[in-house]
Amino acid sequence: MITPLDIENKKFSKQMMNGYNVEDVDEFLDELVEDYGKNYKELAEMNSKVEELNNSLEHYKNIEATLQNTLVVAQSTAEEVKNVAKQQADQIINEAKAKAEEIIRDSKETSKRTLDEIEQQITSKQKTLEDLKKQFDIYKAKMESLLISQLELIKDVNKEDE
Repeated sequence: MITPLDIENKKFSKQMMNGYNVEDVDEFLDELVEDYGKNYKELAEMNSKVEELNNSLEHYKNIEATLQNTLVVAQSTAEEVKNVAKQQADQIINEAKAKAEEIIRDSKETSKRTLDEIEQQITSKQKTLEDLKKQFDIYKAKMESLLISQLELIKDVNKEDE
């Protein structure tokens, strides 16, 4: 490949009349055209390759931007899902607390009703027991009275027999 230094240092043989040898000049120009053609072709290929690489770079930059946007969306979606899950968890906890309070309230009411019923039964049984005691006392008094009157009769019969 011809370098700029080669061109600068190139010497042509002179012909008789202070001119350059046409064959040397033509030969040098042919070499120059050949090297220039190679350089031009190489430059075109390099420019094509640079353009291709720039297109690829642009494509990858677009992919990177898309990925960054996707990541941002994914992060915001994850945060949103997390917030929704927390809200649902709070709601479930609140509903469970409300249900527990309702169960406790119902249990207390049921216990109070049951206790009231038991107290009524106890009161009723105590009243029945008192009534039975009164009836027993009446029966006992009647029996005592009967026995006393029977004893008096026996005493009277014994007095008559004597």
